[in-house]
Amino acid sequence: MTATITDTTLFRFATAGSVDDGKSTLVGRLLHDAKAILADQLDQVATTSRARGFAHGEFDFALLTDGLRAEREQGITIDVAYRYFATDRRSFVLADCPGHVQYTRNMVTGSATADAVIVLVDARKGVVEQTRRHLAVVSLLRVQHVIVAVNKIDLTGFDEDRFVEIELETERVAEQLGLSGVHVLPVSALEGDNVVDRSPRTPWYTGPTLIELLESLPTQDEAEEAREPFRLPVQVVLRPQGGLDPRIPAEEAEGYRDYRGFAGRVSSGSLRVGDRVQVVPGAHETVVTGISVAGAEAGAAGTGQSIAVTLADDVDAARGAVIVAAGTAPEPRREAVVELFQLDPRDVVAGAKVLVKHGTATVQALVSEIIDRRDLETLAHDDADRLAVNEIGRVRLRFAVDLPLERYAENRSAGSLLLIHPVDGATLAAATVVD
Repeated sequence: MTATITDTTLFRFATAGSVDDGKSTLVGRLLHDAKAILADQLDQVATTSRARGFAHGEFDFALLTDGLRAEREQGITIDVAYRYFATDRRSFVLADCPGHVQYTRNMVTGSATADAVIVLVDARKGVVEQTRRHLAVVSLLRVQHVIVAVNKIDLTGFDEDRFVEIELETERVAEQLGLSGVHVLPVSALEGDNVVDRSPRTPWYTGPTLIELLESLPTQDEAEEAREPFRLPVQVVLRPQGGLDPRIPAEEAEGYRDYRGFAGRVSSGSLRVGDRVQVVPGAHETVVTGISVAGAEAGAAGTGQSIAVTLADDVDAARGAVIVAAGTAPEPRREAVVELFQLDPRDVVAGAKVLVKHGTATVQALVSEIIDRRDLETLAHDDADRLAVNEIGRVRLRFAVDLPLERYAENRSAGSLLLIHPVDGATLAAATVVD
């Protein structure tokens, strides 16, 4: 599937992989070859590379993204590094995520809003446990596009058989995790093969280069707007406060006093003036009478836009409510089975009291049962009584109030949750609704 690209299209992607697989080098090479680096930054990196005695030429591409002092000293990525660049076909936001197991939580942060994730695999090592962990996270987050870049293909002598072996292993893991449409391609981040320019040293590979893939894949918002019904979690209710500007004409001032708008970010679907909607919780249906985008009236709005809507009737829609397309309201649930990715060093156990954030609502909840844990080597579900940091498993949650939950596989935004510690406010885990 190829998207219709315009010069306003924004594509978000993240990189992940094991330690020393070359993530930062790949991102640096991508930025360099896409001519997205300023000349003074190139000079600075070249100077630093020579001073450190970089062994592979005079330019260490990883220094273009490893911005923290500790990262440059250790030669590793510690935190998510965000970079912005553009080609003549598309604008990009990329997140270079750490590879160490202890920083897997950062990978979750970088991938949660990504349209695509690039998982790097060292051609010499193949698919390792951390590769499986990252693919499991991608599956958990239902990232729309997965690109597996078999890096350092030059160190295998551009061996086609080795690439095919890794490609088959990747497809087997993807099938076990329920990932479809995974793109696998051979690259050399250091040499630039198949990153931006097609490599003559891999004549056996006939697929697109990395940048060609990133320029042609549809965004998550485009897919959700076409596939999923309208959802607007209400963030704030807009009402006029204080006195009115005396320059406002009297006939307009009266309408301003009566204004009541419901503001938030469209999480899925699209909306037009005149559409019938429903406010959840509750069953009240009404009609959209106005849509405002950045203070200007608009006839329609879509996924990802921050808007304010006015409704024909006075309805109770405070922060935490969700405005949905009429006839598509999810059944409110007091309990749900979720797949959970543990982010905090404190274990999650049955009986733990937590706060759950769903959309703009935050409610009290109880972890009523630990169902199982996913073995990242075999990808099987094993019995468990707790989940430790960086582990993935299924748990049952019981909420203090009904929540309009949907299965994550059907609606990415309405099926996602955060578990928060009720005392210190730390984010304990990310979760997706299974049932």
